[in-house]
Amino acid sequence: MLEKKLTELKKKLVWEASLAEDMVKKSVQGLVERNKEVLEKVINEYEPKMNELEIEMDEFCINLIALHQPEAGNLRTILMVLKMNNDLERIGDLAVNISESALFLIERPPVKPLIDIPRMAEETINMLKDAVDSFINKDVNMARSVCERDEIVDNLRDQIFRELITYMSSDPSTIERSIHLIRISRSLERIADLATNISEDVIFMVKGKVIKHRKDEN
Repeated sequence: MLEKKLTELKKKLVWEASLAEDMVKKSVQGLVERNKEVLEKVINEYEPKMNELEIEMDEFCINLIALHQPEAGNLRTILMVLKMNNDLERIGDLAVNISESALFLIERPPVKPLIDIPRMAEETINMLKDAVDSFINKDVNMARSVCERDEIVDNLRDQIFRELITYMSSDPSTIERSIHLIRISRSLERIADLATNISEDVIFMVKGKVIKHRKDEN
């Protein structure tokens, strides 16, 4: 009975992760395509769904613990899902932040061509997908790969920041728009951090090895 419930729990988590991925994807798509309807859908439709799912997942996990009193590996799995559930809801919030800034930006002339933000978004979404897959499949190598790719996102964020500082210095009229672009890049960087956190927890869950704040060896 417990194994069946754990399978159901993992399916719910995959659905929640898919929604989080879609929110991030659509928030950047709406910015690139200057599509107000897509951005408003993230805020008004997807976000309430994500909040409902978070509550549903919390209740499911708490009921599993209360009714089945799981031990060892099963308990670690449920506690991991509880943490991931919280991380995924935060990712949804960050996608809303991106959409809000995008709504401001699409009503105004572009500061610069959007090249690095879509690249950053693609890498971040792939990291999130792989982090969830590494949990479902208990794949330590995939989890490590996610942790390593966090640096790619950080470098893109820094590059965007440096470029926008130059634009703001040379043309003060771009300051407000540039700040919104920086906010978007920081939101994407935070999403990549959350994907990395999930992957670090997967490594701990599978190998019993803490790699937070230090390089993973072996």
